[in-house]
Amino acid sequence: MKKAVCLIIMLANCIVGLSAQNPEQPSWLGDAVFYQIYPSSYQDSDGNGIGDIPGIISRLDYIKSIGVTAIWLNPVYVSGWTDGGYDVIDFYRVDKRFGTNSDLMELIRQAHSRGIKVVMDLVAGHSSDQCEWFLQSKEAPDLRYSDYYIWPSFKPEGVTGAGASLLSKFVATDAPRGPFYIKNFYDTQPALNFGFADPDPEHPWEQAVDAPGPMAMRRELKNIISFWMDKGVDGFRVDMAASLVKNDPDKSATIKLWKDDLMKWFGKEYPEGVLIAEWFNPEQSIEAGFDLDFFCHDGRYNYSTLFFYGRRGFGPNATTTIPYFDEAGAGSLKEWYDLYTYQYDAVKGKGYVCMPTGNHDFNRVCTEGRTNPEDLKVAMTFFLTMPGVPFIYYGDEIGLKQNPAAPSTDGSGFRAGCRIPMLWNATANAGFSTASVDKIYIPQDPDPNRMTVEKAEADPNSLLHYVRAMLRLRKEVPALGADASWKLVSSLEQPYPMVYERKQGNERCYVVLNPSAKAVTVTLPSESTKPVLIGGNYKKCTYRQTGKGDVISISPVSAAIYKF
Repeated sequence: MKKAVCLIIMLANCIVGLSAQNPEQPSWLGDAVFYQIYPSSYQDSDGNGIGDIPGIISRLDYIKSIGVTAIWLNPVYVSGWTDGGYDVIDFYRVDKRFGTNSDLMELIRQAHSRGIKVVMDLVAGHSSDQCEWFLQSKEAPDLRYSDYYIWPSFKPEGVTGAGASLLSKFVATDAPRGPFYIKNFYDTQPALNFGFADPDPEHPWEQAVDAPGPMAMRRELKNIISFWMDKGVDGFRVDMAASLVKNDPDKSATIKLWKDDLMKWFGKEYPEGVLIAEWFNPEQSIEAGFDLDFFCHDGRYNYSTLFFYGRRGFGPNATTTIPYFDEAGAGSLKEWYDLYTYQYDAVKGKGYVCMPTGNHDFNRVCTEGRTNPEDLKVAMTFFLTMPGVPFIYYGDEIGLKQNPAAPSTDGSGFRAGCRIPMLWNATANAGFSTASVDKIYIPQDPDPNRMTVEKAEADPNSLLHYVRAMLRLRKEVPALGADASWKLVSSLEQPYPMVYERKQGNERCYVVLNPSAKAVTVTLPSESTKPVLIGGNYKKCTYRQTGKGDVISISPVSAAIYKF
């Protein structure tokens, strides 16, 4: 059996808190480790088969034990449940499936007492078509919420450029207000009106960004933010943050809206609050004033070549590919490297590029050809030693599997497989719920040998214990932290192993990753000193200094961390 090695360096003069790289960011962000929870799938407390807020409260001690310092909750607002809670009916009230506003306040109190921040999901670009605002807006043009939405009076023809893509968002309706409204995603998600970057005078529905309707929408957004921040929430992850201003192909108008208005206001009112972008282009989102953005599954800037067996790893349009993190050892680093380094260099010193272990919209790290715990340890070493703020999707810390056979639930479509309920113990429904199996929100992993938290706790070589050790190491060695510099020191022409340097002040670390099933060796430029092996998971790893350079040899499916 592979011997798990993770030695923790305890240097009293180095165990210091790292502050966020940008002094305008929250002081706690540089040390943060986020844990994303899809509330319907985490813990059911009342036996109806759906997870809820009291269930999350009951698991806070476990969450803290991982090394987590912040929770991000997917939407918990009153919803029509046509898109997993992202079709919001009431932005000021918790959906009854999760509990009440008071339950959420209790979660915040309990989390804060354990040193854990709570971040909510802010659906800024659209609402549900059942929202009070939309129901009123569809009736007449001169009511309070009339201009919260966009009502084209006809569907233009022969449109080119940015306007052409918007035509696919026109939804036909028999509403008294007009024949069409503009949506963001599903038809049940009418877009909120933040104006148009370059209004066409031939299209009277295209209001300027500073017109009364879009300005009223900004005030409403600030009201939503204030309502929850004043109750103790620590910030928001902003869904589709780049979608606000329409006909804005370079996002300059959307950047200006966030930067010059919303961000200035938020920074003044809530200087310790965090705003996380779902933008998928850190260069733009950090310029807009967000603290961090994701580099994962969508848009041009993604890590598909590292982790996905197809663009998102599953779904009807997925194509079979062999990603870098696969035992076949047939992957490449160049495409990811070029995209990542562009973004990393663009925002360094301003904000964070963050690569989550997964999320509610794409395949889990434990999927298809990557389900062995040893494979997952190599992948998690990557996620937890890269720059930026770590995000762990619930269950990834135990190797919760993707379930491609999961049926679509709440509009999830093929995304249901990454939203399956958490596995806690050997009791019925793995401790997730006391409901009958047919009432469980999404069917759980059917594997009779499936990993649970209980099993992981009992196994000292489990992925869970490895993740905890890696997070302790990251906390105690500043060169592995969010703000330490990063550079690839191995060659793109020889992708296995991947070796990168992390550096903070005079402290440096090498991270060596070999997800392939073959032992590999790499020769690097000579160093003046020989480093100490401080962590990782491997059968064998050696570092030799020779006249031709420093030679690292590492066993199959292994990861190692050296400190100079």
